[in-house]
Amino acid sequence: MTAPIHHTSRPRHSAGHSAGDPGRGTRVPEGTGKRSALQQVWRQLPFFVWLIALWMLLWGQFTVLAFVTGLIAAVAVTRVFRLPPVELSGRVNLWYGLVFVLSFLGAVVRGSLTVAWQVLDLRRQPGTAIIAVPLRIDDDLIMTHTAVTASLIPGSLIVDADRDRRVLYLHVIGVRDARDVEAQRASVLRWERRIVRAVGSRAQLALVNQDAAPSASEGGAP
Repeated sequence: MTAPIHHTSRPRHSAGHSAGDPGRGTRVPEGTGKRSALQQVWRQLPFFVWLIALWMLLWGQFTVLAFVTGLIAAVAVTRVFRLPPVELSGRVNLWYGLVFVLSFLGAVVRGSLTVAWQVLDLRRQPGTAIIAVPLRIDDDLIMTHTAVTASLIPGSLIVDADRDRRVLYLHVIGVRDARDVEAQRASVLRWERRIVRAVGSRAQLALVNQDAAPSASEGGAP
């Protein structure tokens, strides 16, 4: 009688696994997670700084206390409230950012003096109007920055925003005719252009520069 033969199966290594199958046993480089975290922080840093600056501007105080409370508010907005992440362009131009800040401060001072003179001038009442400003850039963040900037300058205030058509509606004072209305509309578009040059993407920058070329040829301010 022949003894039964027991076949012992041995595990076989697939060719893909023996050749270093990426699906198994693949080690993630140690610095990959840290680099991705740093990239995410860098991309969100301008938005975080903008929230602190916006808080200080809204309170009208540039003190250590205003900075600390703005920091707490920025952390609460970005960490506590589960909002969808804001995708930034990843591009920050420090020179145009400085130009924007200086231009904004000058516009605030000029707007305050203009409004004060219009109130004290008893010879005539300043005209008011609600104007629509179609923006060039289809981006929520750029639209928000432009609306906040226009609202913080004395003499104009955002009353409505049409996201689908990219239109801001402003209540402005000191307008008497169609020329003043067009001047106010051009002013808002200049703020949009300054913001894009500071923090917009390259595609957005090319678009506003293309639109700014005809205005410069006609004598408009950049």
